[in-house]
Amino acid sequence: QVEHTVSEEVTGLDLVEAQFTIADGGTIPEVPEVRGHVSGTGVAGLLAGALAIAWYLSYTAARLDRLHARVEGSLAALDAQLVRRAEVALELANGADLDAASAFLLASAASASLEASEGAQITAEVQEVGVPEERALIEGELTAALGAVVEDWAPASAAGTQVRRRLADACERVELAHRFHNEAVTDVRRVRAKPVVRALHLAGRTHLPRPV
Repeated sequence: QVEHTVSEEVTGLDLVEAQFTIADGGTIPEVPEVRGHVSGTGVAGLLAGALAIAWYLSYTAARLDRLHARVEGSLAALDAQLVRRAEVALELANGADLDAASAFLLASAASASLEASEGAQITAEVQEVGVPEERALIEGELTAALGAVVEDWAPASAAGTQVRRRLADACERVELAHRFHNEAVTDVRRVRAKPVVRALHLAGRTHLPRPV
């Protein structure tokens, strides 16, 4: 038992030998002055330290899982907002308030965005880069088209005014989703940069995400 080894350490007695001596009719040996209780405290301290380290590693690994799940969720939210923006932009292009050239430009960019979103899947590569380069270019073209068409455009009807308001709301939501995703990526990268996380590979094989 642990108590026996600690007692032998602090008294200098061999308890097993003392038991045999007494059983043979001998006298109880004189107990010397106790030298302290450092060994007992040390055992308890080591156990407490080991438990604290195990708890910290488990907590950090669980936190990483939650952060990676947040990145994936924010990426899905960004995708949804990009789709919504493209749908409203296409609705505006199909309306009667725009001239033919502006409507064609906006419809082409919005249709390309919707086609890109239909084939999008949250794969390991997408989790790492956020938005693939090809789709990023397509979304950039839609942003440019919206800026060229809508910035100085004055709706000629109540329906056009409503569509413009919805489009402005959709664009704002895209910006918020973009910011939220990059914040989630920053949190993951900050935790994964810690030496203990890298040394013990607490992130496993999960890709390191990058800001969009």
